[in-house]
Amino acid sequence: MRVLIAEDDVPLAQGIARVLREAGFSVDCAHAGDRADFLAQTETYDAIVLDLGLPMRDGLSLLRDWREAGLSVPVLILTARSRWPDKAAGFAAGADDYVTKPFEPLEIVLRIQALVRRSRGEAHPLITVGNVSVDTLGARVVVDGEPVTLTAQEYKLLEYLFLARGRVVSRSELVEHVYERDRDPDSNVVDVLIGRIRRRLGAALIETVRGRGFVVRSDARA
Repeated sequence: MRVLIAEDDVPLAQGIARVLREAGFSVDCAHAGDRADFLAQTETYDAIVLDLGLPMRDGLSLLRDWREAGLSVPVLILTARSRWPDKAAGFAAGADDYVTKPFEPLEIVLRIQALVRRSRGEAHPLITVGNVSVDTLGARVVVDGEPVTLTAQEYKLLEYLFLARGRVVSRSELVEHVYERDRDPDSNVVDVLIGRIRRRLGAALIETVRGRGFVVRSDARA
């Protein structure tokens, strides 16, 4: 999953990014409103953490413009403004969640995970397909009741496919959501990762759809 952090407090943004990366997210940061707007409009994110007090362009006007433009990515507002009118304005502009400073970093992780799940139609953190279960909260994979160890990149890719199960996902979409903006992965990285996952979990779990990408069917088994 890929997250944009729009926060002008650089140490705070870096701290949030570190915790999110430790939880398995790919993270991009923007420290001004115009930069956040450019990234949100040109890149693909699974969630955005948005500070209201951004320089150049404030977060509230950004959020309104994004929603009017049809940008439906889940947005978590992160701000020191704790008054109810400020919260009401944030939700009215299109926010999906609202956290006031100070906060526990893990709370941001849990809220972002919940927002992404809900945006994919998942209420529960445990997603099961056939005999394979992916625990999106604990970043764990279990096959027939036995834990299976994956690398961080393998897990990110598998989690994304499970959240999108039943839908064909292209190679470019997987790269966009698994890697950060400044990373330039090799052209065959997705195929290499999927090959490794198949060797660990079974060849039948991830189906290749020629010319389109990959899909995890709801009735697939490892």
